[in-house]
Amino acid sequence: MRSDRRNPDQLRHYEIHRHFQKYPAGSVLIEMGNTRVICAATIENRVPVFQRGTGCGWLVAEYALLPSATNERTPREAVRGHQNGRTQEIQRLIGRSLRSVVDLAALGERTIHLDCDVIQADGGTRTASITGAFIALVEACATFYQKGNAFPVKDFVSAISVGVNAENEPILDLCYEEDSHAIVDMNVVMTGAGQFIEVQGTGEGRPFSREELDTLLRYGEKGCRELISYEKDILGGELVWLVGRVG
Repeated sequence: MRSDRRNPDQLRHYEIHRHFQKYPAGSVLIEMGNTRVICAATIENRVPVFQRGTGCGWLVAEYALLPSATNERTPREAVRGHQNGRTQEIQRLIGRSLRSVVDLAALGERTIHLDCDVIQADGGTRTASITGAFIALVEACATFYQKGNAFPVKDFVSAISVGVNAENEPILDLCYEEDSHAIVDMNVVMTGAGQFIEVQGTGEGRPFSREELDTLLRYGEKGCRELISYEKDILGGELVWLVGRVG
């Protein structure tokens, strides 16, 4: 039995609150169990040098863990003067995941900045950031979309963690206690069409079998599909209708 009495293939309680901040073009607070992340999308009417004159836009993500987000205070990286490798890896993952479903030409010469700030961490912060940032991205794109054009977001995206716990049991959506003792740790990012964007898996305690991998992917797909269904409920009919529109 898991510490919070969930079934092996069951997500934690999840909730997304839209329009969480006043100033960004899109913003949400996403809760996955005790993990809470503020995801905000800000539009800048210019692009990096490598995109200038192409008519295409860009999307970039930043990730940060607030000092009070964990049981022991984590010093701000700005005070240390540099980002650690984990932070850089996570924000690259968020950016890659969301760019995979963005039509950069439909975006125009704009840059969308996705800021993911973890205010409380209990496992799965990077996957929660991807799921929450997707909602903020759709909200932001809707602010400049003109009817008859292609909508910049081509498909839905969600992400979830899976792993093999200390009892050698595959499980879905690991909390921190489970993650810290996991034998196998994996993150799964998927589209609404059921395609994989990224699978990050590591045998931390031992190698894992093909059978275990198949189970983990099945659990990951189940979790991602459930979250995408919830994303559609949260966005509502009008915004759901826009995603994937080509004109």
